[in-house]
Amino acid sequence: MTTQPPAQNLPSVAELQPRLAQALELATRGGAGAAEAHLGASRGLSVSVRMGEVESVQFQRDRDLSVTVYFGQRTGSASTTDLSEAALARTIEAACAIAKAGGEDPCMGLADAELMAKEFPDLDLSHPWDVSAETAIEMAREAEAAAFAADKRVTQSEGASVDTRHSLHLYANTHGFFGQRDATDHSLGVAAIAVQGEAMQLGHWYTSSRRAADLDAGPAVGRKAGERAAARLGARGIATRTAPVLFPAEVARGLFGHFIGAISGGALHRRASFLLDKLGQPVFASRVNARQLPFILRAAGSSAYDQEGVATRERVLLDQGVLGGYLLGSYSARKMGLVSTGNAGGIFNLVVDSTFAGGLEALAREMGEGLIVTDLMGQGVNNVTGDYSRGASGFWVENGAIAFPVQEVTIAGNLANIFQGIQAIGDDVDTRGGVRCGSVLVEAMTVAGEAG
Repeated sequence: MTTQPPAQNLPSVAELQPRLAQALELATRGGAGAAEAHLGASRGLSVSVRMGEVESVQFQRDRDLSVTVYFGQRTGSASTTDLSEAALARTIEAACAIAKAGGEDPCMGLADAELMAKEFPDLDLSHPWDVSAETAIEMAREAEAAAFAADKRVTQSEGASVDTRHSLHLYANTHGFFGQRDATDHSLGVAAIAVQGEAMQLGHWYTSSRRAADLDAGPAVGRKAGERAAARLGARGIATRTAPVLFPAEVARGLFGHFIGAISGGALHRRASFLLDKLGQPVFASRVNARQLPFILRAAGSSAYDQEGVATRERVLLDQGVLGGYLLGSYSARKMGLVSTGNAGGIFNLVVDSTFAGGLEALAREMGEGLIVTDLMGQGVNNVTGDYSRGASGFWVENGAIAFPVQEVTIAGNLANIFQGIQAIGDDVDTRGGVRCGSVLVEAMTVAGEAG
């Protein structure tokens, strides 16, 4: 098995930008009234080990150009991985043919020209990591070994992995807009298995960052994965009841992910959101405040512009629980008779303010008795009604301390009530994703387990 990485670096902006310009020129020459093009190039390394043995080593190198053309209110798109002049011409021809054959939609078109980003601050997103496959393999082995050393009952593993990716994305349209985004993503993760008799429990943990130097040490990640697996041994069910539920920060992000989905244009213009027509109304507990902050250095969701070139901006989305805005791209905005908020493609760093001095353990003491949810299963969330029902496992808390691990329960409620029932948000903020929040304590949910 060879572990020699490809020697080539990413192509430069100077090399790629003329291809974008050529694609737009061919589109207008083909009769399109407007056009836009995305061009991405990336390279990466991914290694995984299991039980100390190498499972995979993958080198990745991609390049892709997609073009969308507009003939009045008709649109067509096509893409290619071949950037030769002949391939570009064929791609544009295909996009134009699709547009000419398609139906009209009055909301189609480029985002408004006056909304295009004009300032491009350095967000410090690009920190290439020149790590060899051999070094990455040793890092993964070391992390997995730390999981085994964490507890003698950790005797198996689903593996440890190290991933690094460097990507360059360019976007241009016939408004004259051109933007570039150079970014890196690095991660290390471990999934350990603890065994006691016939019982087996999985524990996983990971670290991720734009900059390799900011990753947690591999042995610390492995040790936490092993400890989480061992702590789950002896898990049992509980009788059905109504109880407080505490979501650790890494799980609580999902709650706010449902909020993001409910205020996003696609759901709203289809009238498929339980937060439809709630602008300016209290949708969370009055203690909850959240903002979009797109310019955080090295953050996962930072960007100066959205997928349509519209400038991103800081926005207050929750002010003392009151909904302060939607997340709209140009199409959904037009459908609703509104203007794009610069959120084509999603949100750019949702930051939820902490309301409580302390993290998970302090919140458990505050809760007194209830369920800490460490893992969720299934997709039981209805975005139209807000009904929420998911399989869960975690720990039962009594007198403010963990009493025993729990498995095979379902937590249920309605997101509108869950949001209003948030009692506290800890200061143990998880910064690994596009949603940054601490652990969240919800006043009451149905915890369905064994028949009582």
